[in-house]
Amino acid sequence: MAASDQRRSRHREESPSKPNKKKKGSKNPEANLLFNLNSCSKSKDLSAALALYDAAITSSEVRLSQQHFQTLLYLCSASIIDISLQSLAIDRGFKIFDCMVSSGISPNEASVTSVARLAAAKGDGDYAFKLVKDIFSVGGVSIPRLRTYAPALLCFCEKLEAEKAYEVEEFMEDAGIALEEAEISALLKVSATTGRESKVYRYLHKLREYVGCVCEETSKVIEEWFCEEKAGEVSDSGIGSDVGLLREVVLKNGGGWHGHGWLGEGKWIVKKGNVSSTGRCLSCSEQLACVDTNEVETQKFVDSLVALAMERKAKINSCEKNGDFSEFQDWLEEHGEYEAIVDGANIGLYQQNFLDGSFSLPQLEAVVKELYHKSGNNKWPLILLHKKRVRALLENPTHRNLVEEWINNGVLYATPPGSNDDWYWLYAAAKLKCLLVTNDEMRDHIFELLGSSFFQKWKERHQVRYTFVKGNLKLEMLSPFSVVIQESEKGSWHVPVSCENSEESSRTWICISRQSVLDSPKINGKLTTS
Repeated sequence: MAASDQRRSRHREESPSKPNKKKKGSKNPEANLLFNLNSCSKSKDLSAALALYDAAITSSEVRLSQQHFQTLLYLCSASIIDISLQSLAIDRGFKIFDCMVSSGISPNEASVTSVARLAAAKGDGDYAFKLVKDIFSVGGVSIPRLRTYAPALLCFCEKLEAEKAYEVEEFMEDAGIALEEAEISALLKVSATTGRESKVYRYLHKLREYVGCVCEETSKVIEEWFCEEKAGEVSDSGIGSDVGLLREVVLKNGGGWHGHGWLGEGKWIVKKGNVSSTGRCLSCSEQLACVDTNEVETQKFVDSLVALAMERKAKINSCEKNGDFSEFQDWLEEHGEYEAIVDGANIGLYQQNFLDGSFSLPQLEAVVKELYHKSGNNKWPLILLHKKRVRALLENPTHRNLVEEWINNGVLYATPPGSNDDWYWLYAAAKLKCLLVTNDEMRDHIFELLGSSFFQKWKERHQVRYTFVKGNLKLEMLSPFSVVIQESEKGSWHVPVSCENSEESSRTWICISRQSVLDSPKINGKLTTS
């Protein structure tokens, strides 16, 4: 035993240490410096970081890399919020950046962003903008981001240099970068302050499109504009005199807004209040709209669905002749008067994962009947089910009569073998601009191909979810109005303000109407239109 213990002891002494457990202090000088700089960055210790940098510059042992400079520049830009450090951070930040460039190290997007922030803090929006344009023009940064352009944009807005701010926005638009609330709010404020009413109108609609509910700070900017004398001097753009044209524009845009210029004349009355559960403004009694996606965007969406479905079908050999997507398109053109589309498989298989669970036709029937009763025109919805599923239901004597009735009445369409039900019910709902009843989250790879934020907006306005609690159906119908900024046919505005409370009834809305609209006669509690 003693000899054995000695051998084990000698083996431990002679065996090398494990490579993944490096001894403390074994890092090279560059790695040590980066580690220490990162520690300074986490603790927001600018002075210590600058001391490390100064020592490294005079040392012949350390070679500074892009990561070293990036960490230092980030810490300088993060320190500008501290008034006592602002001058030091700006001065040293620019010197560090000059050293980086003179060393032949190309700045990455993060470094450019940091220096742009330093320039903006110094009040030099021109340099911040030039820096970004120069870097991108030579291909130094491959992926432009909002944070890189924002410093120049916000700096110009703060200094009331409106035209320069618009130039930055145009540059960002060409680069495919979408603005967020802070940037749109800044553009709105500089436009209002400098009296550019057409730009104010434009940015109000930018907020509607990209933000929806605005924060308190943005709501104050909006209020201040409409309370100004200048806003009351802005007169009708001309479209308001043509009621037919105006309503046509509203319809094309999805309802609830026209987007073609100011309507009406005279002073604006700004109030804060609430909206009823049915969408009635409790301040002016105007009915808010259920705003849908506009026709142009929707048609592009439909076309992309068709292209993807055809492409997918071309890769699959169908088991039946003529069983392709184009056949369904033709069928829908002939029968397309539905107000709702039903994802039959999703509903029939809902909560059927228990022992002996199978496709539940009673669940599907309950949904179909409920949609029929909720329809104001007594219309049946369209059910989409795979042909294999339909055959199985027809072979069941208990279900045969109901399924045959659905087929004969044009309520059920059987999708062909080799196809995917998803393409069919999504296309039908988008094409007919109607409701889609499904709990499908639509997150699969086939939906990812659709991309864009439009798909999310479309789902919000068309997808109806459902639940069955102890066999009782509950459809989660869409809200009768949209919680987004709305401009009505009368030229009034309603702006929802973000709130922490999830109760919609407690949300604050800014109601903005012309005095002439408020003074107009009402019929049955509703404002009349010209």
